[in-house]
Amino acid sequence: MTTDAAPAAPASARGPGFPEFVCLIAMFMALNALAIDSMLPALPDIGAALGVVSDNSRQWVITAYLLGFGAAQIVYGPLADRYGRKPVLVAGLLIYVVFAVACAFAPTFELLIAARVATGVGAAATRVLAVSIVRDRYSGRTMARVMSLSFLVFLGVPILAPTVGQLILNVAPWRWIFGVLAVFGSSVLLWATIRLPETLHAEDRLPISAGRILGAFREAVTNRQSIGYTLAMTCITGALFGFINSSQQIFYDVFHAPQLFTTVFAAIAGGIAVASLLNARLVERLGSRLISHTALLGFIAMGAIHSVINLSGHESIWTFAVLQALTMFCFGFIAGNFGSMAMEPMGHIAGTASSAQGFISTIVGSLLGFAIGQSFNGSATPMALGFTVMGTAALVFVLIAERGRLFQAKHLAPVAAQ
Repeated sequence: MTTDAAPAAPASARGPGFPEFVCLIAMFMALNALAIDSMLPALPDIGAALGVVSDNSRQWVITAYLLGFGAAQIVYGPLADRYGRKPVLVAGLLIYVVFAVACAFAPTFELLIAARVATGVGAAATRVLAVSIVRDRYSGRTMARVMSLSFLVFLGVPILAPTVGQLILNVAPWRWIFGVLAVFGSSVLLWATIRLPETLHAEDRLPISAGRILGAFREAVTNRQSIGYTLAMTCITGALFGFINSSQQIFYDVFHAPQLFTTVFAAIAGGIAVASLLNARLVERLGSRLISHTALLGFIAMGAIHSVINLSGHESIWTFAVLQALTMFCFGFIAGNFGSMAMEPMGHIAGTASSAQGFISTIVGSLLGFAIGQSFNGSATPMALGFTVMGTAALVFVLIAERGRLFQAKHLAPVAAQ
């Protein structure tokens, strides 16, 4: 079977071998997941300690981080295309560590939120550089396989992160959660500094010029496939952030089962991990489009069923857990494939394109997720409806990207690995 993949350069000449490379990319992504999900059990304690009156206002601990994470991505791509991937990545990791420490010592909610924004700014480098580094070494379906394997490894973090946060709360104040983030970030920084080579060749570096950057951004947001899948991923991301923003309140205030929060959250996140593993094994044989388009239809169907159950008054913690796990299972087949397809036509401007796509999907997705979270009204209905609406909107953007046709396999010419 013809594939659109290109292998990496020999590992001996390029630093870490394939397994270590996948794990390192996964750790870049895991820094972000840990900074979000480990907060969830601590939100009531943070609110009580810092005088936050409204329960919904505590969601700013999540959203502030996401806004910083999204906004900074617009900067890192051009910097990485000019100065190389590694120095920009190291700078971002240093920012992450410094402001995680600042969060631990924040005396007021306002200063905590400011430090969370800055922590997100640092973490943004890991998102942009992870995609760019993978794109430097791989293309097409092999790139999708690397991203899926990375998702599998890094998704162990959101499965475990709330439990890690709760374990820390059992033995120490909530501020120690940020201390753990700083230690983890320092470990990844050391690993990358020692083991990761520069993946952008000197001759491929691009000057920082307003005209070139604007032209590259214009290409990234006007290419039908790139912007279509970017906006589709934005909608799916918005639904995910809506779940994250709402989950703690749903378990505590709707089901009155805080003791089950970390266990059920892990089971739900496990649906993404299982799907990512299956996707990594299937994507080179079946193709990104067949898998992700089918999963998107399943995502919409699960959201619609969940909405009907909520509106009819039959929601329970078990229907919530099962339907959200199935929805996240679909998400696991969507995320890596949509990201890879958005990047397919952007190999010549991978850093800048990754910045533009990350900026759009994270900023807009976090605002959509915040809107879903702020709609919390003592039930899970707003969240379930949010998944249905976001999934349907994503389908519209996929149809635009594919000119109205789903499941159509495309075989691109092989792209030489750098």
